[in-house]
Parts: sequence; C-alpha cells; structure tokens
Amino acid sequence: MSDNKATLNVPGRDPIDLDIYSGTLGPDVVDVSALTSQGLFTYDPGFVSTGSCESKITFIDGNKGQLLHRGYPIDQLAEHSNYLETCYLLLYGELPTRDQYNEFSGIITRHTMVHEQIRTFFQGFRRDAHPMAIMCGVVGALSAFYHDSLDISDEEHRKIAAFRLIAKMPTLAAMSYKFSIGQPFVYPDNSRDYAENFLHMMFGNPCEESKIDPALSKAMDRIFLLHADHEQNASTSAVRLTGSSGANPFACIAAGIAALWGPAHGGANEAVLEMLEEIGDESNIDTFIDRAKDKDDPFRLMGFGHRVYKNFDPRAKVMRESCDEVLEVLGMEDDPLFRIARRLEKIALEDEYFIEKKLYPNVDFYSGIILKALGIPVNMFTVIFATGRTVGWIAHWHEMISGEYRIGRPRQLYTGSVQRDYKDFSKRK
Repeated sequence: MSDNKATLNVPGRDPIDLDIYSGTLGPDVVDVSALTSQGLFTYDPGFVSTGSCESKITFIDGNKGQLLHRGYPIDQLAEHSNYLETCYLLLYGELPTRDQYNEFSGIITRHTMVHEQIRTFFQGFRRDAHPMAIMCGVVGALSAFYHDSLDISDEEHRKIAAFRLIAKMPTLAAMSYKFSIGQPFVYPDNSRDYAENFLHMMFGNPCEESKIDPALSKAMDRIFLLHADHEQNASTSAVRLTGSSGANPFACIAAGIAALWGPAHGGANEAVLEMLEEIGDESNIDTFIDRAKDKDDPFRLMGFGHRVYKNFDPRAKVMRESCDEVLEVLGMEDDPLFRIARRLEKIALEDEYFIEKKLYPNVDFYSGIILKALGIPVNMFTVIFATGRTVGWIAHWHEMISGEYRIGRPRQLYTGSVQRDYKDFSKRK
C-alpha cells in the first residue's frame, strides 16, 4: 500500500481514499481502481490522463524533450549504438556485452528467412494493395506458419517469437514492396547487417549483386532505432490490450500494425512528403507559410512541432545529421523537393512565429526526406515505421505477459436510451 493518499469527495457518498504512487521518473499517479467497488469509475476520453500499466521500458518527458530507453537517452543511443543493440536493450533491460551482442545479432540474422509457403500467401493480394494492408494480413498469419512458439506461458516460446518477429519484419516489408511492383522477392543475405540487408531486399534483384553505400544503411539503421519505442502510444496500447486477452504474439503485433496505420499515428512522415509536393516550388513557400500562420486556414505544416515534445524532439538532431549525409552521398542537395524542405527548415528555426509556437522540425520531417531520397515510395513509410517499432511492441507485450496482468476492459459513459420494451410493426410510428 502507498503511504500517500488522496481523498475523493463525491456528493451523497462517504469520502473515498485513493492510493498515490510515485515512479522513478514522471508525475505521481492516483490509483482509482477502488472506485469500481463504490459504483464509480473515471471518465478520460483517449486515456490521456490514465496510466494503463506499470512499465520499466521507456520514459518520455515532453516538456524537457527527453526520451529514455531503459534510462539511456535516445540521442546517445542514436549516436553510439545501432538498432540491434537497442533491440537487446529494450528486450532485456541492459546493454549487451560483446559476446551477448554477437550471439543476439547472430540469432536475428539466422531467422530472417520466412517460410517458403508465405510466397504463395502473397499471391492472394491484389498488386495494388496498400503495403500496410498486406503487412496486417501477413504478420497476423505468421501464427499459422510458426505455431510451435505460441504458448505465451512458456518463456522460451515468447523469446523465439520475439526473435522471429524482429528478424522477419524487414523481409516481409521488402516482400510487400516487391510484390506491389511485380518484381521477384529477394532473399535475405546473412553477410549483411540488419539495415543493409533490408535495403538489399528492397532494391536488389537476383541478376546482380547489391551494392549499398554504408552511409545509406547507417541512415536506415537510425530510422529503425529512432522509432524503436515511444512508450504507451496508440499502437503499443493496442498491442498490450490485445495481449491481455491471451492472444498469440503475432496477432498482437498485427494489432499494433493496424493501429499504426491510422494517419493520426504513423502517417506523419508520409504527410511531410505530401505537403512538400503540395507546395511544389520554392516560389510558393511564402504563400504556404502565410497560410500556416492563418488560424482560419486548414493548411498545416507537417513535420513541425510534436504533440508530446513541447520544446524540441530529441530524435530530430541525429536524424538531421543523417539527412545531410544521405543527400550529400546521393548528390541530391539541389533536388527541388529537398530545396523546399531546407527552406522550410530554415524558416522554422528562425521565424519568430514558429519559435514562439515551438514549431521546430521533428523526426518525421527528416525521416520523410531520407526515405524519399533513398527511393522508398511514400506508401512504404509507415511499413518501415512498423518494422522499427516491432521491438518496442514485443518488449511491452513480453513485460505484460511476464508479470501480473488483467484483461483490458475500459468502461464507458453511457448516454443512450434507457430500457424500453419491444413493439411490433403495427405499434411503431
């Protein structure tokens, strides 16, 4: 029990004592679970003031621009670590030793191939199907191909499922792209690292050897890393809620993909490119800036500011460095679309209106530019987001399954009809 308590006074009822708990970081929480026994429950649309779980994985302080994975700042991980090492950290709680890292990365590498029958499964989709629609279906169907690791009460099964999901998501993502353009699937190459292998499967072909510039694979790795986890967002909550029913891990991750597909969640970097294309030319920038400042105009600059980070996005600085490297390596600094992006970036960092409103360039702004420069189509952006986020979903699912949990059952404020009796047709008006 907590030593600190809050007292809730409800008219017509005795005072109700509620425990207050403190985490290692962040605001205190009031435990309202006792309200149900008193015939009450809280009303919190969007659960924005509700702590749905206890977690040790990721912490965000939006006012400070702070994002910690197991206590490590995201900018340090992006600068010094890589995606697979960050995966290990999120899953196990500590950075690996050299031997632990080599073993973990070796296991992931050896699990990148998918069941050959999945190739046939793809044939059931239309060629013009959205890649996220394909991913929802294929990832959910993995339980039919890998049903030897579905006992969620068995820690070894959970571990195997985690390895398979992290390893196979890039393969499935690349397959969804290849299928949409009518090219043959490219098998993973175990001599390549995680991000390089993904680009190989995306853009390689069976007729010649893939050559991936290290700067491009590094940028791809950073995109995966910077999207690896973001605390209790909509998709992570969807994974936890689905998992609370005892659903298998592949179904849970498919639920996360479905939630991420929503434009309010995973479509931000896609919206950045759509905005740049709408602006069209540098000569139009001032017009669109004026529209962005007009509160009566529905136009909004995408990729600027963040609903969580109130001062700056801690992921944006390192993503900007990668953006500069990619454009330089590809010789695209003078591409018209990227010239528009650079001008918008400059305005956002210098214009008093944007500074006052804290409309700084965020990670989606830079990642959208990088993905476009790499030649990745816009409809694949959210698929790549899902690929990087898979480890975060798995870590939260595993944390929940490993501890004490209850099936999720949100309440409602009912405002419909009171009880009424059925009438036959002759008595209805």
